Amino acid sequence: MNRLKPSWRVAVMAFALVLFFAVPAFAQAVGAPMPGVPGQIAAPNGIDLKNVMNSVDLRASMQSPGLSTPLQLIFLMASLTLLPFLFIATTSFIRTVVVLTFFKAALGSQSLIPGNVLVAIAIFLSLYVMAPTWEAMNKTAIVPFLNNRINQEEALNRASVPLTSFMVRQTQQQELAFFLRLAHAPDPKGPADVPFHVAVPAFMISEISTGFKIGFIVFLPFIVVDLVITNVIMALGMQQLQTQSIAPPFKVMIFSLANGWHLLIEALVRSFH
Repeated sequence: MNRLKPSWRVAVMAFALVLFFAVPAFAQAVGAPMPGVPGQIAAPNGIDLKNVMNSVDLRASMQSPGLSTPLQLIFLMASLTLLPFLFIATTSFIRTVVVLTFFKAALGSQSLIPGNVLVAIAIFLSLYVMAPTWEAMNKTAIVPFLNNRINQEEALNRASVPLTSFMVRQTQQQELAFFLRLAHAPDPKGPADVPFHVAVPAFMISEISTGFKIGFIVFLPFIVVDLVITNVIMALGMQQLQTQSIAPPFKVMIFSLANGWHLLIEALVRSFH
């Protein structure tokens, strides 16, 4: 077996030292008797932390009105990994980031606007657009749940209604009908009657389609600028010049003079109302 590299040996030794000091300290904190030390160390404030730790039962029922068991906390921490995907799938983020990506490509220079800046703009525009929906979810589900007036299941059912209504309003009818047929779900009487597992994929596909349509409209003025610059270069007999090397400054100038950022963001936000 190969010997450990020096960096790995240092890491292993550091981990061993952490275990050597952390385990006895934790045992003392919970009041457990240490090997070779008679008796038991008292916990502060007269609280027997050992009995508290021994009272933890991972087999406890999951039907309590709050997150009162360690097993529920484990499921909660595991579900936090799905929050970014849930944010992307159920908000206006998809349409916004698709349109901004089209705009970046239409400028003709990928280095003008960093990708992180476009993602940050898409995130905060999504927060702005989704604020009324999240406010309705807070009033109908989160506040009653925190006040112990409803249980977790009822809170989830109430929170899904405003979110589902928002997604259904933004979804094209043909996409929604397609996924309803695949799920063999009955025809809904209103947005709140659409199942959540049907509303999410229909909303995502519809958002991509809408983003492509808006992106095409955003692309058209920049294509006109490219055509004009190409004709000017051909008329001057300067065929050795590349249009892509000359067009970006003119595109940025025209976009800035036309107050393009305001028009683009306003069109994006108004497309959700």
